[in-house]
Amino acid sequence: MAFNFSVFKVRAASAVVFALIMVSGLLWSQWSFFQLFIIIQIGCLYEYQKLMKLIFPNYATTTAVHKWGTLLAGTAIMLAHCAPTLTVGGFVIQKMGMPLVALLFLGILASEIINKKFNAKNWAITLFGLFYISFSLSLFYPLRAFMANTFFGDFGYAIPLILIVTIWVNDTMAYLVGSFIGKTPLSPISPNKTWEGTIAGIILSVVIVTKGLGLYIPVSEKVILYISIVASIAGTFGDLFESKLKRLAGVKDSGKMMPGHGGFLDRFDSILLATPFVWLLLQFLY
Repeated sequence: MAFNFSVFKVRAASAVVFALIMVSGLLWSQWSFFQLFIIIQIGCLYEYQKLMKLIFPNYATTTAVHKWGTLLAGTAIMLAHCAPTLTVGGFVIQKMGMPLVALLFLGILASEIINKKFNAKNWAITLFGLFYISFSLSLFYPLRAFMANTFFGDFGYAIPLILIVTIWVNDTMAYLVGSFIGKTPLSPISPNKTWEGTIAGIILSVVIVTKGLGLYIPVSEKVILYISIVASIAGTFGDLFESKLKRLAGVKDSGKMMPGHGGFLDRFDSILLATPFVWLLLQFLY
């Protein structure tokens, strides 16, 4: 994959704006953190539904109740995992998460039975999307809780920031190295990716994140090392999985959210797979 400077300028400019929005959401407050991932989840799930309609034409026959109910159910899953400190008028919004999920599922099911639109395969596709996207992103809330109440203050942003920066550095380094010296295709699924770029991306992301963030974030360098290794490797597979979905759907990008980067799924595909594995890693460590 030859390096294209004009494409790189577009990607870099949109990435800077995107990074500013992401960092603001991560660091501003617990509410901004909560809202940031709600928006990401809705965008990813919406694009997932569009891809599924292209891959499985029968999925396009799902009712509007199924489509919008699924987006609401994904948001309810996010609510179920958010911090119990988030309250509205003294009411803990986390408490409404799972009851709302159940209510929405029953509503969608009842609507399809009444209208004779029930299809088990379509439900399987929907449930996979909720697990792949909504449940995965909802784990950012417990990841934030790991260091939310330390002796020195609220450092809840630390683990999510390590994960996200690892993915960003991995993607950027893989793109640059692959563009300049990449010769061996990584997979037919994503022909623009090379083994040289992929390996360099993983190694450089681990080194840069461990040594760089380790100077500023109150997390041991050993833990940062583990997180960056898991995130970069799992993220690479997440990227390939989304590329496979796009290939099956016959599209280049999942959407048009970011110039030079594509849609929500294109931007967060690596994070969707990396997040559960980082969460599992921390369960093992702590």
